[in-house]
Amino acid sequence: MEFLDQYQKIVADAIEKHTFTNKPDELYHPMNYIISHGGKRLRPIMLLMACDLFQGDLEKALKPSLAIEFFHNFTLIHDDIMDEAPLRRNKPTIHTLHGINVGILSGDALLIKAYQFFEDLEPELFKKCIKIFSETGAVLCEGQQFDINFENMSNVSYDDYIQMITFKTGVLSASSFQIGALIAGASEEDAEAMYNFGKHIGIAFQIMDDYLDVFGNQEQFGKKHAGDIYENKKTILYLLALEHANPEELSELNYWYSKKTDNVDKVYSVEKIFRRTKVDDKVLRLIQKHNEIGQSYLDQINLPDEKKLPFRELANYLLRRES
Repeated sequence: MEFLDQYQKIVADAIEKHTFTNKPDELYHPMNYIISHGGKRLRPIMLLMACDLFQGDLEKALKPSLAIEFFHNFTLIHDDIMDEAPLRRNKPTIHTLHGINVGILSGDALLIKAYQFFEDLEPELFKKCIKIFSETGAVLCEGQQFDINFENMSNVSYDDYIQMITFKTGVLSASSFQIGALIAGASEEDAEAMYNFGKHIGIAFQIMDDYLDVFGNQEQFGKKHAGDIYENKKTILYLLALEHANPEELSELNYWYSKKTDNVDKVYSVEKIFRRTKVDDKVLRLIQKHNEIGQSYLDQINLPDEKKLPFRELANYLLRRES
């Protein structure tokens, strides 16, 4: 999509402008390393798009958009440490290259730098944006802890899972749209509608992540195949499989999820159960459901439909990732 390329260039140029040249290199080189890998940089783009929707000043929104990107990468560094992940975006993770201590420190420094990017906003707007940003950070940590807790829980429910991914993923997309709208001077009601749009698109995006972990093209996805199965993560695939498995399949699932092992037989066996219980199809329908809920919040904003079209295109693009 051409409009997405334009926003990506704006973000990429801003990141290059803010490349770290500070000392010590052992701290700042890993920070530049993960930021430079980029990915699609969707969350800062969401902030800029929301600002544009309400005819705001993109220059004013640019540093806050970098705050979102730096914060996101801070969470990725720490996630990779907790998950003992060897790859991120098809590149070695920071703790793999530099050790856990450097990974923790460089992540912490990215978080601090993220807050500094809000400092140019006028006081009232600064207070609003920082409040959202801080609440998002706290909720995201809660979501991460729920995710960790689920590994050792035998009774994770569907509602538990939705709450976890809402906290861990949905709120960051939501707050990106909300902050962008507020910087542009949108009403509280419209900014809230943008938040809810982003929340449900974020939920759908995370469910798609769970789907692609098992059923995706791993070369394009850039992560270890079926890492969630190895780690005993109670993803939506697992929860739906429990609901629809026959007694024999249920016993086999419980067996494999009672141990954390790199045994490839575990992946083959669990994936076979996922396919037999048709959870792949069920998950794709659930993704579409949250996409439709998100779109309904976009409909509440009193602006011409042509202005909202890029947001619909973005949502559909995110949920059509390569599988």
